[in-house]
Amino acid sequence: METLSYRHTAARRAAGARPMAIVGVVASGNLEVLVERVLPGSDCQVEISTPVTGFAKVWEAVITDFVERRSPGGLRLSINDGGARADTVSLRLAQAVRLIEEDGR
Repeated sequence: METLSYRHTAARRAAGARPMAIVGVVASGNLEVLVERVLPGSDCQVEISTPVTGFAKVWEAVITDFVERRSPGGLRLSINDGGARADTVSLRLAQAVRLIEEDGR
């Protein structure tokens, strides 16, 4: 099991007021993302637990692209990976941010 951690500064704070959201499922070729609104301002933290080792540079590229596209300021994202491809990671991250940005009612 490999654990990776990335910290970024987003362009802006994520919209919405929902305190947390979860998307996906830990399964072969998929992943689960827990997103929590717990960080100040434009700080963003991504923690990854994956059984697939040796892909830190790929993870870093996907996370950097995600932060630039979605600007998830104020959010901590915890990823439990089941061997997902980069496109699936991007999809799940976008779904998580979209869900936390909803009004939560």
